[in-house]
Amino acid sequence: MTDSALVPVTSFRVPIAPSAARILFVAAIAFALGGLTSVGQTFLPEDAASLANSTAGWTAPTALLVFSTARSFREAIPAGVVSFVALTLGYAVVSTLRGFPFDPTTWAVIGVLAGPVIGAAAFALRRGRMAAAVGGGLLAGVLIGEGVYGLTVVAATTSPVFWWASIVLGGVLVFVVAARRLRDIRSTMVIISAAAVTAASFVGAYLALGALFAVL
Repeated sequence: MTDSALVPVTSFRVPIAPSAARILFVAAIAFALGGLTSVGQTFLPEDAASLANSTAGWTAPTALLVFSTARSFREAIPAGVVSFVALTLGYAVVSTLRGFPFDPTTWAVIGVLAGPVIGAAAFALRRGRMAAAVGGGLLAGVLIGEGVYGLTVVAATTSPVFWWASIVLGGVLVFVVAARRLRDIRSTMVIISAAAVTAASFVGAYLALGALFAVL
């Protein structure tokens, strides 16, 4: 057989779209961060124990990951879900391996529901003023709302330090977005209003869920 009769063999490749690659990257980092949270509980003070049992504890890294990687709302929404769920699974897997079994079901469901909103809000910070105001207000409202809930509802069984830190972080987010992205009265009022409405809604939703779980 001559060389001309030989048919070149090419390797079979499954191309991965850049958006899918970025979402997979978010999943890997989130899973690792969730696992590190479990390990960190061995060394962190008791005041930070609520980190792994709070929406704010998963909201902040999810928002940072989506903000840093997403290129569109269509990418940010699934990335938010993937990050939130991966954080939970990473924490559950490492905790279980360390001898502290953790059922990720509840927080995974919360991640599926909250992830799209958190992802979209994080990406909105990169858009126009009004989008940034609404997105920033929503993220800040989650942090502030959970802090208020922690200080008023579960204060007897948890340290107030984490809850105050959550409130302060939410306030800092509002200030930074207003100062660096908005810079006008109208959009600044929007971010403040969005944060207040989201915080109040968050507390109300948590109270309703608590009442539902009590009945079940």
